[in-house]
Amino acid sequence: MYSRCMSTPERLIEATRELLWERGYVGTSPKAIQQQAGAGQGSMYHHFTGKPDLALAAIRRTAEEVRASAEAALGVEGTAYERISSYLLRERDVLRGCPVGRLTMDPDVIANHELRAPVEETLDWLRGRLAAIVQEGRERGELSTALVPAEIAATIVATVQGGYVLARASGSAAAFDAGVRGLLALLRTNGSN
Repeated sequence: MYSRCMSTPERLIEATRELLWERGYVGTSPKAIQQQAGAGQGSMYHHFTGKPDLALAAIRRTAEEVRASAEAALGVEGTAYERISSYLLRERDVLRGCPVGRLTMDPDVIANHELRAPVEETLDWLRGRLAAIVQEGRERGELSTALVPAEIAATIVATVQGGYVLARASGSAAAFDAGVRGLLALLRTNGSN
C-alpha cells in the first residue's frame, strides 16, 4: 500500500494513522498495522516500543498535518471573513470526518494523557488561531466588535466537527455544507458593512 521508498518507520506510522482513523485505538491491532505497512513484527518492535508508542507517533503526525492544512487555508490573504471562509470551504473528505476529531470519540485515546495531548493541543491551537483572526477582523472593522473572538472560534470549530458528525450520520455532505453556509451567513451579517 505504501511506497517502498518510504522507510519502515514511516510505513508503520502511516499505516497506524489510517487504521486509527478507520478503526480507533482498540480496533488497531499490531498485526493489522504490520500487514498494512508491509512490515514484520521484528521491524515494528525495533523502531517502536509497542503499540502505544507507535500510536503516539501516528497521532502526532496526524495533528501536525491537520494544523498545516488549517494554516494553509487560514493564512491566505484577505479579510478575516475571507480567511475564515477559506478554512470552512476548503476541500475535505466530509464523510470520512476529521482524523483529530475522530480521536476525541475514542475512549482509549482520551483516557491516555500522552495520546490525548496532541489532540487537545491541536484543537487548542485551532481555536487560538481562529480567535486571533476574529480579533484582527474586529480591529480592522471587518467584523462586529460585538463578536467575542474566543466564542466565535469555538463556534467555528464546533460547526466543523458537528458538521462531520451530521454528515456521517446521514451519509451525505449536505448537513456539513448547510452548517458551514449558516455560520458564514451569521458572520457576514456581523460584519462592519
